[in-house]
Amino acid sequence: MLFNSLQFLLFFTVVTLSYFSLKWQGRWILLLVASCYFYMVFQPAYILILFLTIVIDYMAGIWIEKASGKSRRWLLILSLISNLGILAFFKYLGFFTENISLLFEKLSMPGVAESVTEQVNRVFVKVLHVFGQSGISSYKDNMSILPIGLSFHTFQAMSYTIEVYRGNQKAEKHFGIYALYVMFYPQLVAGPIERPQNVLWQFHDYFKYDVEKVKAGLMQMAFGLFKKLVIADRLAMLVDHAYADPAQQNGLTLLIATFFYTFQIYCDFSGYSDVAIGAARVMGFTLMDNFKTPYIAQSISEFWRRWHISLSTWFRDYLYIPLGGNRKGEVRQYLNMLIVFLASGLWHGPNWTYVIWGGLNGLYQILAVLRDKLLAKMGFSRVPPSLVTSPVHDKESRKSPVRVVINVLITFTLIMLTWVFFRARSLADAFLILKRIPTASVSDTIDSPLNSVEMWFSVFLIVFLLLKEQFYLTIPTRSTIRFAILFGLTTFVTYLFGVFSSNQFIYFQF
Repeated sequence: MLFNSLQFLLFFTVVTLSYFSLKWQGRWILLLVASCYFYMVFQPAYILILFLTIVIDYMAGIWIEKASGKSRRWLLILSLISNLGILAFFKYLGFFTENISLLFEKLSMPGVAESVTEQVNRVFVKVLHVFGQSGISSYKDNMSILPIGLSFHTFQAMSYTIEVYRGNQKAEKHFGIYALYVMFYPQLVAGPIERPQNVLWQFHDYFKYDVEKVKAGLMQMAFGLFKKLVIADRLAMLVDHAYADPAQQNGLTLLIATFFYTFQIYCDFSGYSDVAIGAARVMGFTLMDNFKTPYIAQSISEFWRRWHISLSTWFRDYLYIPLGGNRKGEVRQYLNMLIVFLASGLWHGPNWTYVIWGGLNGLYQILAVLRDKLLAKMGFSRVPPSLVTSPVHDKESRKSPVRVVINVLITFTLIMLTWVFFRARSLADAFLILKRIPTASVSDTIDSPLNSVEMWFSVFLIVFLLLKEQFYLTIPTRSTIRFAILFGLTTFVTYLFGVFSSNQFIYFQF
């Protein structure tokens, strides 16, 4: 069920009104049933996979809390292996099998490659038949039948057992509440990836109807849909056209398409997050912010403090710091940074384009640390940035508007170039696009399904978005009259200028 559909509007209205009419006992049951229905609209059979992981982690949390010594660690490891095993099977089996087979072929062992492919294919098809996917005949089809949002709820489930192991969270004894923690429909499919300390206790609470939270939540949902339908899906028309066959496009078209995609993916994903956070807020729940104006960041590390915050902090807390962070020497710090970003790239999808995207961001981080250490030796007051932490600028750079603008433009350009790998269908396409972009000329003819008026309107929308988020990151709703005007205006403009083609959110595939 897509957020940008009339079906969701009806679903949200019925669930929310029913929620406020029930006592606590009925509320959690309603939300759990509604969340199951919400997920099953996409892929009914795969609710069994979610149920399996829920049972495993629910029991693991209780056992870990009761255990002591090495037993606790082994229970945690088994829980993590179970979660990652399910994720790897459904999302990465084809990717790993193809690359292993290719390795054997390079080693002049084609027989082994064929055997590996045949055995993996047989196991994959049998397992898929259990989940009702009888039409699947090969593991190569795994991306077309990938359980939606699998990476998101896998990481959220893992954070629960890790926090119980660390003693930061009591094991949840109420099975229904724990299931709701994993299944909560607003953020089930594409996050934010919540920590148990932030969310679990809220499902035990009874939230009274709060008109201010309702207004703030509805306003956030409205602007989230505006970002998705009016901006992201409009920009997607040119982006999809250009990236479908980059060999037929000139440098200017590919440059504009890449620039548009930089804002498309932001408006698409942050728009989803706004709807999710807003829907939860209407009912009284508080979810973490997932974006904070990332494209005004003055460095790559600051960008990652502002972009997909729930995932960035997840990797920081559960991978970077456990690997040693910056506590075990410079070389180890650089290696840890690279591992984290390569893992982040692979998390997004079983494709080398995502791995390269992650690797480039890791390389940016390493170069930033080396740069700042060099500047420190030269007498400049700069502190090397840590992972997903904003660098400390010297007083002069913070006071200089020119320096700020230059830093923002450099950071934006570097990030925009990495999005080429994220969006391209293959590495060959990505390198072709990067090769042609520098040849862009104002004399080139732009090959676009958008006419000139629509192109300039798209640019206007991007400028409007940047100004709005610079000065009004949160739209004020305290005044009921102001809320009614802004909410009505946003809804009307979305209806008038929205692209209603039921485009799926980009991050649903992850």
